[in-house]
Amino acid sequence: MEDTAVQSDVQHDAELRGKVFTGIGALLPRVLKRDLPEVSENACLFDDLGLTSAGTLELILELEESLDIQVDVEEIGEDDLRSVASLADFIAGHVIVED
Repeated sequence: MEDTAVQSDVQHDAELRGKVFTGIGALLPRVLKRDLPEVSENACLFDDLGLTSAGTLELILELEESLDIQVDVEEIGEDDLRSVASLADFIAGHVIVED
């Protein structure tokens, strides 16, 4: 039985990650204040897209609002900000669940 619960959590996380990735792609042009071509998962947030640390905070806040989630950003590290994929993974794995 426990395997089923774990599997459904993994599916839920994959669904959330997909929503986060889509949200990042939709919100980046607004945060960066310029049009972007389609954003790939491997795009480097700082080097390829020109995101700043202030822009990163704005992006996370915008994602929280648009997806109606809260993210625990205290654990975020440099590796989590390397690419769109790593940021999506971090956010999907660090959502604060309200009791």
